Amino acid sequence: MNQRIAYVLVLAVAGSAAHAQGASLDTAKIEEVTGLKGTWFADEGVFKVASPRTDVDVSVDDWHMPPFMGLTSWAAFKEGRKEAAMVMGDLVLFQDEVNLVMSELFDAGLDVTALHNHFFFDEPKVYFMHIGGEGRVEDLARGVRRALDKAREIRHGTPRPARSFGGAISSPSHLDEGPINTILGVKAQAKDGMLKAAFGRTVQAACGCEVGKEMGVNTWAAFAGTNDNAVVDGDFVVFEEELQPVLRSLRKSGIHIVAIHHHMTGEQPRTIFLHYWGRGRAEELARAVKVALDATKR
Repeated sequence: MNQRIAYVLVLAVAGSAAHAQGASLDTAKIEEVTGLKGTWFADEGVFKVASPRTDVDVSVDDWHMPPFMGLTSWAAFKEGRKEAAMVMGDLVLFQDEVNLVMSELFDAGLDVTALHNHFFFDEPKVYFMHIGGEGRVEDLARGVRRALDKAREIRHGTPRPARSFGGAISSPSHLDEGPINTILGVKAQAKDGMLKAAFGRTVQAACGCEVGKEMGVNTWAAFAGTNDNAVVDGDFVVFEEELQPVLRSLRKSGIHIVAIHHHMTGEQPRTIFLHYWGRGRAEELARAVKVALDATKR
């Protein structure tokens, strides 16, 4: 057998192996369910689908940004170890899409692992939501499809992303302290009719030092407005295994998630911070925060 024939055979065998591995993921089903064409990356055993955001014109630093430059949602599928498959991805979303899409993902059994921005001076403002999950290939693909369809549904209803949640926030603030303090189980700090409560946690920083509440390892909730028309914003500090239960709890209560990221490096146990914003009656907002707090190991 000459060298050229041997080389062709090697390529054929490699191609067949890649096809076989791709077939075990049922790549045709992924394309059918997501409605997207995919690409097989044989060296990693990954099948990846992508959907560029071409429905809304985005400018960054006064420059019209083509989707190729980083405005493309994607999901990558790979054979799993504990389950049949796993998925990871990154969804390009606008502010009024983020939380409805997040709830859709939770309903489909997928996780949300990060939420942040990539740009300054973007118009309209763009967020990036990282997702993950394990399970049957078809179920994972269906979760991705549901998320993308929800974003399309929102844009079909209002082609231009909204600039607010709507409705004026009462000002100046005048909140009754008693009910909020009772619900949260702490004495909140009061200022100009507003209230703020904080709950500390303790971790070991990379230096080996113990750090806690006053070093920034805390969950807090700040309330403004009036009893019947209030706003809450704040920050949750959670350990990794608490992130999904807390996110799901807040979304179930109608609280908007604004960011998911880390504040430190090298700490033990690892902590993740999520920022949130909610509108409604003050007592209902306080209950939403308390239920989410109860999902942590405080």
